[in-house]
Amino acid sequence: MTARIPDKATVDGLEDRWNALWESSGVYRFNASADRERVYSIDTPPPTVSGSLHVGHVFSYTHTDVIARYKRMCGREVFYPMGWDDNGLPTERRVQNYFGVRCDPSLPYDPNFTPPFEGTDKEVKAADQVPVSRRNFIELCERLTIEDEEKFEALWRHLGLSVDWTRTYQTISPSSIAVAQQAFLRNLARGEAYQAEAPTLWDVTFRTAVAQAELEDRERPGAYHRLAFAPADDLIAAGHTEPVRIETTRPELLPACVALVAHPDDERYQPLFGKHVITPLFGVEVPVVAHQLASPEKGSGIAMICTFGDVTDVIWWRELQLPTRAIIGRDGRILEDAPEAITSDAGRAAYAELAGKTVFSAQQRIVELLEEAGVMEGEPKPITHPVKFYEKGDRPLEIVTSRQWYIANGGRDEALRAGLLERGQELDFVPAHMGKRYENWVNGLTGDWLISRQRFFGVPIPVWYPIDANGEVNWDAPIVPAEDQLPVDPSSEPAPGYDESQRGEPGGFIGEADVMDTWATSSLTPQIVCGWRDDPDLFERTFPMDLRPQGQDIIRTWLFSTVVRSHLEHGVLPWKHAAISGWILDPDRKKMSKSKGNVVTPMGLLETHGSDAVRYWAASARLGTDAAFDEGQMKVGRRLAMKILNASKFVLGATGIATAADRSLGEGVLATAHVLEAPVTEALDRAMLAELALVVEAATEALDAYDHTRALEVAESCFWAFCDDYVELVKERAYAGGPLGEPIDPFAPCSPEAASARAALTLALETFLRLFAPVLPFATEEVWSWFREGSVHRAPWPVAAPLREAAGVDAADAEAVDPRVLAAAGSALAALRKVKSEAKVAQRTVIESVTLQVPAEAVALVEAARADLVAAGRVASLTVVAGEEYVAVDPVLREA
Repeated sequence: MTARIPDKATVDGLEDRWNALWESSGVYRFNASADRERVYSIDTPPPTVSGSLHVGHVFSYTHTDVIARYKRMCGREVFYPMGWDDNGLPTERRVQNYFGVRCDPSLPYDPNFTPPFEGTDKEVKAADQVPVSRRNFIELCERLTIEDEEKFEALWRHLGLSVDWTRTYQTISPSSIAVAQQAFLRNLARGEAYQAEAPTLWDVTFRTAVAQAELEDRERPGAYHRLAFAPADDLIAAGHTEPVRIETTRPELLPACVALVAHPDDERYQPLFGKHVITPLFGVEVPVVAHQLASPEKGSGIAMICTFGDVTDVIWWRELQLPTRAIIGRDGRILEDAPEAITSDAGRAAYAELAGKTVFSAQQRIVELLEEAGVMEGEPKPITHPVKFYEKGDRPLEIVTSRQWYIANGGRDEALRAGLLERGQELDFVPAHMGKRYENWVNGLTGDWLISRQRFFGVPIPVWYPIDANGEVNWDAPIVPAEDQLPVDPSSEPAPGYDESQRGEPGGFIGEADVMDTWATSSLTPQIVCGWRDDPDLFERTFPMDLRPQGQDIIRTWLFSTVVRSHLEHGVLPWKHAAISGWILDPDRKKMSKSKGNVVTPMGLLETHGSDAVRYWAASARLGTDAAFDEGQMKVGRRLAMKILNASKFVLGATGIATAADRSLGEGVLATAHVLEAPVTEALDRAMLAELALVVEAATEALDAYDHTRALEVAESCFWAFCDDYVELVKERAYAGGPLGEPIDPFAPCSPEAASARAALTLALETFLRLFAPVLPFATEEVWSWFREGSVHRAPWPVAAPLREAAGVDAADAEAVDPRVLAAAGSALAALRKVKSEAKVAQRTVIESVTLQVPAEAVALVEAARADLVAAGRVASLTVVAGEEYVAVDPVLREA
């Protein structure tokens, strides 16, 4: 066709072309001098850097990008950074497998270390991993995350995310570490951060503490074992001589038993309360106590309290002030030394049979011992029951007693809980019902937020501890740095006022070895990206932020923890809106996730279907709604993108703009302005523009409500009607009766009817390109560049008023132009074309005469478009009569 407009338009290759131009022109660059009222700031989720992104990421990040592009076109200055969540267990596990190493903090740093191999994500057994120093291990973590981040950025760019790529961050960068440490120190100064020796959920594989928010229940097989506890002297004296029988799924915890518990209203056990029984095998006297959490319907109605089998044990232990008899170590094995309460030779001998064994092996052995002693009644009863796991772990969690750091989150402070619930009410959740998940989580908290982790690649907890003259560590008097000294690493830097030679010495110090939970840093993404610590001007312009987009599964972790940190530090919400995406489901309707092994990597999809097509599939699902992975929908999206290219070529050709634009973009711009100067006079043109005005209003209202799917639906429906009906009806008039496809001089005189069609076509094209731009950025930018200067993504979002003005719609007489004219004319044209299809003749065949029956209310509408209808249908004589539906009657076709 023309030199600037390709003869055969295609979506293939648009991503590379436009990404390069967008980057060089800075079209998405944030203007940091914009007033706060103009700024729209987005707290973009930093994806976990642990190998590869999957199609679920494409799904949710597209939702965010649609909103970012829409707000930018509405005149907002969009602050849209991108981060990489590169610290924590996922990265450590990937490094262990990729390089075949494991961290051993006791080893010295080796500056010449070379990993045994690299380039695998398969599980490498611990025995095959080479031990390395903490510093060597962290260097490998940093090396691999940089490589992964480059791959992530390349994919995001290919997808068309309109991120400001000059504003990226890492959750483990020095500046992010400083922000996390400063926030922690302020929590500590206000009494919101504290350390405590307490029962802690523990993953024995990773050998680290786990927070409540990181738990998940998994159904696992187990068995009830019925055990007999002999009555103690006080119980016998009260006349109770029979054994007390309990049922437990964890007989290996019998040496950790500190009491039996039943519900206070359970009449079966009320006579036992305050008395004692003796543990089988170990001969320890323990009390029988009452508590509301005991279930009369579970097992025999009376249970062991052990330190610790589950979270309920912890509650009973704390509230009933029971002693501690821990028997499980951090490695998941039974401790070598028996609890002091086991004093008998027989009891210590029984314990020795268990010492050093894994929990699984200890259970097998104690069952044998119980059977031999005759205190286990009957066979174990198999059951399936929920067991607590770390969400990234493979083995059931244990509970061990350890010193850990916590931040207050309302779990133990009702006033703080109430304040955080109020924050949830202030936050605009989209969809609204997601707010209930936040509320349920806050109401269900049973303790404060455990933030310390016994790992290596993370933000160091910025404290040291003094050692007294006797070599004892004073854990209750932490030494803290000044804020201007941050970031610090207590494991490799001396405490303030000390030198390195005093580390570990009497009168010296030791550094905190633990790092922060990854959420302790991710919860501060608004503070990190908005410059809380180092750019107060930027912080003032961007915080509180406008939008937090994220998945529904991390409301309890990322969203809640971010609200906690902002509430404690700033006394406000961190953002106004929370847009919650649904999940992607596989063909079996199961959530796609890496852990389930059912994910689809996206680059192949983007290359096969085109980025616009994949974005179309993603945008077709509403926030909070799960969507099936559907390549068929991507094919529909590709078809739409191609139709935009081809329909645009027709419009630009039919208006003559293409002829001018062939010579230069400047002439194309002048031709566009000239074409748009013509008045829109014809009924069909006016009806189309009036309908398009309604669509613009509907799409705008939907996007303002974060309903990108509704906006896409109304725009797409109108666009196909525009292509299938309006374009077909007006093409003869637009070409002024000349040969279709022939070049047109846009400045040459033409009839008012032709000028009306050309103006309406051009105005509609510009409107559709802007309506589709947030979802289909590549195809729309390509067409925009053919005849318009600048980027469509910086063009103003369309509004209804100019469309109505062009259509001659008077606000005082809105019915003067009926938008239904286009639909009626389109249905009439379809009826005429059906005649030719059934007769198996070409659509250019002339109909000499025909009677067209249409619904009574459509007669006037069809008559309004008569001239275009007979031209498009090639009808010599047309009679329109009222009927029940659109039917062509008694047609006479001209013979060839």
